[in-house]
Amino acid sequence: MNRPGSQVAAAFAAACAGIALYAVMDAVMKGLVLAIGAFAALFWRLVAGTLLSGVLYGFSRPKWPPLATIRVHFARSAVVAVMAIAFFWGIGRVPLAEAIALSFIAPLIALALAAIFLKEQIGMRSVLASLLGLVGVGVILAGRLGATQSDDALLGMAAILLSAVFYAINLVIARHQAQIAKPLEIAAFQNVFVLAIFCVPAPLLLRLPEAQHLPAIAAAAGLAIVSLLLLSWAYARAEAQILLTVEYTAFIWASLMGWWVFGEKLTLATVAGTVLIVAGCLLVARRQHSGAAPEAEAALP
Repeated sequence: MNRPGSQVAAAFAAACAGIALYAVMDAVMKGLVLAIGAFAALFWRLVAGTLLSGVLYGFSRPKWPPLATIRVHFARSAVVAVMAIAFFWGIGRVPLAEAIALSFIAPLIALALAAIFLKEQIGMRSVLASLLGLVGVGVILAGRLGATQSDDALLGMAAILLSAVFYAINLVIARHQAQIAKPLEIAAFQNVFVLAIFCVPAPLLLRLPEAQHLPAIAAAAGLAIVSLLLLSWAYARAEAQILLTVEYTAFIWASLMGWWVFGEKLTLATVAGTVLIVAGCLLVARRQHSGAAPEAEAALP
């Protein structure tokens, strides 16, 4: 019989591993984006991911989910489709560390969405948290403007911020989805539905990958699925506020992978902006800890 403390420790370790694998997957995907383009890289990763998750899901001998659950799967998949293409298009144009730093704004965007659409009351602590996050984004953007005037880089940052908005929407759906479906089911249906959505523009945008890119595509798909399963397992066994800080280790991994694989330099503006954004998110976490903290589930593009 597992003690509560050991269960939390195991969940924390699983979340750390999931975030690390996710960062490695981002680096693999960035290489593919630079080689074959964002749409093709994501499409073929989804093909591989659908096959892998489908096999795993099939071995679990699942029962067909009710129609209401399938609708939730599709709704989240539609959001993930936009989130993923925007994110991976963006990381092809900006350093990995900057991309991950900007994506940290998502929890604060989710807070604003809850106030607008769910009519939740926002206290002064949450307002301060949002302001810190916005200042952090401004610092990172200012650093980018000071370093280069590349329109491509600025468009990449805009794409990352758009992805963060959809990630915030995705968080709301994921919390409900985690209560009605198991991780393998979520992974399998998400891969199928996102791939189906991408099949619509595929005749116009898709290109066949060369044989040399196939191992990277398979690796990206495998890393994404294992990361999703680890994070889903962790969030099912420990409270969100306990695991929240683990999410920010992604910046460390992204910085290391960006430097090691792509020779990207970490700027002071990126570090300073990240500190402000993370401080804002932690303020929100403390506010939730004083009341009832909602369940959360990580969602990977």
